[in-house]
Amino acid sequence: MSNTEKYDVIVAGAGAAGLNAALFLPRDKKILLVCKGGVKQADSYLAQGGICTLRWDGDKDAWFEDTMRAGHYENDPETVNCMIGGARETIADLMLAGVRFARDGAGNLLYTREGGHSANRILYHADTTGKEIASRLFSRVRKLKNVHIRPYTSLVDILTDGKECAGGVLRDERTGEIACAYADYVILATGGVGGLYASSTNFPQLTGDGVAICLKHGIAVRDLDYVQIHPTTLYTKRRGRRFLISESVRGEGGVLLDGAGRRFTDELKPRDVVTAAIRGQMQKEGSECVWLDMRTIPPEELRVHFPAIVKRCLEEGYDPFSRPVPVVPAQHYFMGGIGSDPEGRTEMPRLFAVGETCCNGVHGKNRLASNSLLESLLFARRAALRIGNTYAAVSEEAQKRAGQGFDERKYKDKKALAAEYAELVKAGMERSARERAKRAGKAGAEKPEDAGRAGAARSAAR
Repeated sequence: MSNTEKYDVIVAGAGAAGLNAALFLPRDKKILLVCKGGVKQADSYLAQGGICTLRWDGDKDAWFEDTMRAGHYENDPETVNCMIGGARETIADLMLAGVRFARDGAGNLLYTREGGHSANRILYHADTTGKEIASRLFSRVRKLKNVHIRPYTSLVDILTDGKECAGGVLRDERTGEIACAYADYVILATGGVGGLYASSTNFPQLTGDGVAICLKHGIAVRDLDYVQIHPTTLYTKRRGRRFLISESVRGEGGVLLDGAGRRFTDELKPRDVVTAAIRGQMQKEGSECVWLDMRTIPPEELRVHFPAIVKRCLEEGYDPFSRPVPVVPAQHYFMGGIGSDPEGRTEMPRLFAVGETCCNGVHGKNRLASNSLLESLLFARRAALRIGNTYAAVSEEAQKRAGQGFDERKYKDKKALAAEYAELVKAGMERSARERAKRAGKAGAEKPEDAGRAGAARSAAR
């Protein structure tokens, strides 16, 4: 990695959003795709349940209402409609890329249902939908001669003259080498904030770097206190990433039981409601988990639809065919993030944000299950097309001004920079929660379903 580089577009993140952005950027542009870990260490590869689609025209209003209700009507209606309206085209793109969604014996697509949905509208590939999608997209991206893929490389800052983005600062995670990389556009697709939590389904290197960079430069962020807790991760006393048990398990009939084997909640309510019910039950019992009973699902269906989940449960010593398995809530998804519009544009010209790191208003206070893969893919495509349709090179003057502020010594101490960025994000989450409480006149009071907010982030932080 040379000390100074030049690209047309830098894409930071190789999950579904980053990969799809790279695919739809102009083929005559030199693109650098970087990822903090390995090329398959993105949360998109972990997504189990599936991806929503508009199954029939008459479902549009119901899907819209399900999304808004799950988000406590704090969603941006325009962005939600944009997502729903572009769903079929996105699914068609995936099929052209070779994504294999589940089908019946006659070749018809199969649809499942998850919490908060009023209909079966979710396409899936067993219980590894994210891996199927991301792998197919990566296979296509790696064939593009104009895209240079660089794993174990972090975007640790952006280059800016204070008015527009002119590139980024890159760090080789293996050697520690720092490089100044100029570009006409930068797309942030850096994922969520799970690495800030002691208990999360995310890869640990996902620590909200894109959000921290924007906070550092005074670029608008939104709803940083909105962090989703997934109700059902496999309970373990081991440290490390939590194994998620897909909401589709409950959508196909799995039920939640208390310590006495009694059902205590409606499993198909939105995630924040189910999480609150589980935590309430755990507090009532003084227990460390509740129990998910999959024996309500026909054995063959359980084996075929959820092979990875069955395998992991067996590895942990739990046979889901003969008894319930222990589950507990864990941090899962970031609804807040860098403020962006439906074309991925941030407050700073030439800087785009897509995927989990951005907040375009589609999820509101709480994400509806299986909207995330669709959102990441669809709005990344729109961002890439926006760049391609309005492409203009950054001026030499702006690039020169941006480069004048580059000092690689500021990024050499990896641990210190990580601590600084983590503090920026956690402070931003707390500030967002305080401002919201003040607006609502609640003086910082927290509802049970808001347990994933800023205070929890700080107390759970590594």
